[in-house]
Amino acid sequence: MTPEQIIDAALWFPEATESEPFGPGALVYKVSGQKLFALLLGGSGDGPATVNLKCDPELALELRHQFAAVTPGYHMNKRHWNSVLLDGTVPDDEVLEMLRHSYVLVARSLRRADRDRVLAVLGEDAPELGTASART
Repeated sequence: MTPEQIIDAALWFPEATESEPFGPGALVYKVSGQKLFALLLGGSGDGPATVNLKCDPELALELRHQFAAVTPGYHMNKRHWNSVLLDGTVPDDEVLEMLRHSYVLVARSLRRADRDRVLAVLGEDAPELGTASART
């Protein structure tokens, strides 16, 4: 999966916002502009990009055992965050599922009105590769 595909997929989610609070080269994606659900690092000629995603602690461990490119979250709480190296070794559909999982976990932590609104719009949908920016 490319950084551009991650960007399209992250912005596909309801009320997802993008910013660079840590400076150039670190794209932050938040739910309703409030809480971080993805952090995209690198990928500008210095090797593959990495995306940090929130994850249920038990699932995080399973994913780390299943994929060598999934490691404890870089500069994040290692129990609740994974870093996914976008080197092509993790299937794109798995990365999209991890991204959706992160978004839902973070959305569930919003105050009730915001949580109910974004999760109702999301429903059971998930972004698809190549069509992520075409949200209906």
